[in-house]
Amino acid sequence: MTRVAIIEDDLPTSNQLAGWIAAARPGIQIDQWFNRDDAEAAIARERYDLVVLDIELGRERHAGVAIINAINKRHATPVLVVSAMPAAIYRSIMKALDAWDYLQKTTFEEADFIDTFLEILRSAKEHKPAVPTSELAMDPLRQRTPTWRGQRINLPLTAQRILAALFARRGQVVSYEDLFEVVKSGRNRDNIRKHVSTIRDAFREIDPAFECIENIPMRGFRWTDEA
Repeated sequence: MTRVAIIEDDLPTSNQLAGWIAAARPGIQIDQWFNRDDAEAAIARERYDLVVLDIELGRERHAGVAIINAINKRHATPVLVVSAMPAAIYRSIMKALDAWDYLQKTTFEEADFIDTFLEILRSAKEHKPAVPTSELAMDPLRQRTPTWRGQRINLPLTAQRILAALFARRGQVVSYEDLFEVVKSGRNRDNIRKHVSTIRDAFREIDPAFECIENIPMRGFRWTDEA
């Protein structure tokens, strides 16, 4: 059964969104949460297919940002942000946090919401990555959201490019010179080592025993699934 969470502190708005979803897709299980604490507890406990999220919850102006970060650390759950915050400012911020789309309140109709909601749900199901032979999965639809053992890895874009280069040639040494090709600035060995350190730290946030990136002295780095 498809399961959706609506995280919205305004009860009438939450009920309206839930009603629209139920009418468009009868049978969907809808959980409604009204504050950050309850929402984060639910995210830790449940596996949702899609989350509809407001940014401002009660007195917390950016509670939604914390909730998206909590979602990203656990599952690659698509998030549709529905907020009164101006889209001109917050759409790019939410995209940077890997939200799938952003709708500004009072500027859309029921049909707009339902079309967006169903398209996200459809795309997410169609593009779920296959079970990988390695525990690292690079999602072809959302290249900025690699996962390790099912959990999202939060990395800057340059670090993601380096990770992709190492993983694409796993088992082989990737030279510093090869890695220079995937960074736009700071093409020197010290900078590459800093990026690799960032990658390792991100993996160890969710897996303290992570040791899959080997340092090959004077040459470069190697990804090994056997480490």
